[in-house]
Order: sequence, then structure tokens, then C-alpha cells
Amino acid sequence: MNAVPDTLDEKIWTDIKNKIVKDKIIECEYDVENTHRAVGTRLSHYVYKKFGNNALAENTIIVKLKGSAGQSLGAFLAKGIKIIVNGDSNDYVGKGLSGGTIIVKPVKNSNLISNQNAIIGNTVLYGATNGKLYASGKAGERFAVRNSGGIAVVEGCGSNGCEYMTGGKVVILGDVGDNFAAGMTGGMAFIYDPNKKFENYVNPQSVIWQNVQTDYWKKYLKDLIFEFSKETDSKISKKIISNYENELKNFVQVCPIEMLDKLDHPISLKELKSKSA
Repeated sequence: MNAVPDTLDEKIWTDIKNKIVKDKIIECEYDVENTHRAVGTRLSHYVYKKFGNNALAENTIIVKLKGSAGQSLGAFLAKGIKIIVNGDSNDYVGKGLSGGTIIVKPVKNSNLISNQNAIIGNTVLYGATNGKLYASGKAGERFAVRNSGGIAVVEGCGSNGCEYMTGGKVVILGDVGDNFAAGMTGGMAFIYDPNKKFENYVNPQSVIWQNVQTDYWKKYLKDLIFEFSKETDSKISKKIISNYENELKNFVQVCPIEMLDKLDHPISLKELKSKSA
């Protein structure tokens, strides 16, 4: 019988378990390969067992990886853990994300144009409940399906993006695929659409879409793109932030129809005026 080798998570935990102190940041670095699956999942389990649920402050444990991560990177990643990948990752990144932060960005010497190339695979952020995902590149198909609380910024996605989404916020700084927002009943999405093609790809049955109208959502979008830019050094985000007032007209805000009268912050100027009257 062949012995099953320890996972990368096991090595990470062995290296840091006696060094973790609340309110003190600890960093570690490793090479990662596509055979390393579910990096961060067992680590989250150990953190939960030792400290309890949501006991660590955000980004207490920072795991820096270089290479191509395997499937399910950061699945069920707990609050307090931040994974930064210089390279790319496979399918199911951030599946069930539970408060952690995942950053995926190209290696510094990459010649690829990030918003024209995939950096994470299919079914990313599936069923996420909390946490952040920033990827400087495109996501594959079924991005943010059943997302119920995660916050994400990517630079494009394939078909069936935000399908059955029930919560959270998503910013897509590039093209989307067919059937976008099918069955979406909660949350919010912002699409960078300078070529005005979005309406050809959205499923109109459950959502409305419009330009970003109110000051609250304009600021929310800007702040999120700015944070994404700081974390990933994304060129497209820097371009947008440097000319934000003019670039705003290129964004589409997508909201489920059934949520329009339930939002704490209305998305249209007309609704805002009626609410304040």
C-alpha cells in the first residue's frame, strides 16, 4: 500500500502553528503546483479548532504562493487567512469561501494582457458566504454561481456568470459570457462595458441593468476597484481609477428585480428621491 503524502496545508500548519498570535500578522511563502488541491481548506480547519469561529482578524495569516494552484484553492477559507497566488489557479477557487481573502495575479514578468486571458478556472466562488476574491485576469464559466455573500473583482468571465446568485457583490472589469445573471435573486453586479455589448449576454428574466446613478454606489464601486488595484496591480483597474468620472458611464449595474424595493441604498435617482421625500 502506498502512503498518502502530506498536503501543502499540513506543511503550512506545521510551520506556523506555534507562531500564530492574535492581532499579529504572520507570513509564509511556498511554491505551488496544480497537484496541490484545496490549499487553505485544512488550514482553515486547524485555525477554527485552535481559535474558534471568526476569532482572528482579517489577514492575520498571509500565505504567499508562486505557481499554478490546483483545484479548490481557498475552498471554505476562514476569516483571518489570506492567500496570495503569483501565477494562476484551476477550477473552484473560493468554493464556499467563508471569510478569508484570495488574491490571484500574474507573475511580474508575464507578457499576457490580463483582461484577455483566464487566470482562474470554472465554478469560482460557488456558494461563497463571506470573504473576498480578487483575480487580475478572467474567470471561466459559472463564475459566482450561488454566491450568497462573497465580494469579488475579476477581469471577465465565461457563460452563466452570477447564476442563482443570492447575495454578495461582484465587479467584472471585462466581458461576460452568455446567460449572465440567470436566476439571480440577490446581491449586486457591476460590469465594465465600454463596447455596450452587455445586453446581448444577460438573461433578462430576473434582473434589471442600468448605468450607476447614485453617489453611494458610485463610491462603493470606486473603493472596491481601488482596493482590487492595490492588491493585484491590475493595469485595467489603474486605467479606470485614473479616469473614474469618465469611466463611470461605461459601467452597468445589475440588480435582481425582486430586490429593488428592499435595498438599503437605492440604485436609481428616482427611487432615492421618493425615499427621501
